[in-house]
Amino acid sequence: MAKIKIPTNVRRVHKQIEEIWTKSSSAKRFSFTQSDVNAIEETVGYLDRGHLRVAEMIDGEWKVHEWLKKAILLYFRVRAVEPLEYSGFTFVDKIPIKKWNGEEGVRVVPPAVVRFGAHLAPGCVAMPSYVNIGAYVGEGSMVDTWATVGSCAQIGKHVHLSGGVGIGGVLEPLQARPVIIEDHCFIGSRCVIVEGVVVEEGAVLGAGVVLTSSTKIIDVTQAEPFAMRGKVPRNSVVIPGMTKKNFPGGSFGVPCALIIGTRNASTDRKTSLNQVLRDFF
Repeated sequence: MAKIKIPTNVRRVHKQIEEIWTKSSSAKRFSFTQSDVNAIEETVGYLDRGHLRVAEMIDGEWKVHEWLKKAILLYFRVRAVEPLEYSGFTFVDKIPIKKWNGEEGVRVVPPAVVRFGAHLAPGCVAMPSYVNIGAYVGEGSMVDTWATVGSCAQIGKHVHLSGGVGIGGVLEPLQARPVIIEDHCFIGSRCVIVEGVVVEEGAVLGAGVVLTSSTKIIDVTQAEPFAMRGKVPRNSVVIPGMTKKNFPGGSFGVPCALIIGTRNASTDRKTSLNQVLRDFF
């Protein structure tokens, strides 16, 4: 994933956010100054415009910027619950919904909802779906019907999140890694990915795959199966599976994920459906 351009005054707001967090966390009662509010809103604005990301790849490893999570949590504290009206629909919440002017280069199909503080890069398509604060969706990706992208989740470029996909979010603990879907992945219908799982570039997940941090991901392409957790390797083709586990009450099958192959040209043809939808962009 390409490194994004960082605003020049990030060091200033970074320092302010850390100071506000320390002071407000140690005080029984804390009153935010206007300067505090300005720094918090400025930071969330950077997330909203895609100038900053809660997590990014640095030197080949995903790094979580905890101070940006702090800014989001502080944003909840300085915002008041109030009625929010959008084209006749009324909500009662603290965080506004993103407003679009048509110049962002994205397609947002009613009633898709993207919360302020989340970013959709140019070329994205959001079918009726939900994207939460702090999330980032890379250019050319599709969030399909009834898919959910949780708070701070990171979705790469040219990713297809199929219908009903659930991408988990995380704000606390601060050091926890969000779910990360790298570039060029295809996530099949009704997949659920939570608890900081990383799906590496080019992977294809078949419909109904459920991945948590403890789910066994078993490579069955060799004579001896190999199990891993928390990460789907690059270009893997994955389907739902079951593995036997012994309990005091007997042996039962528990869900797992099976790596059955590596993505190839034939697999790519199967994932081209989203391009048909984009022809009407």
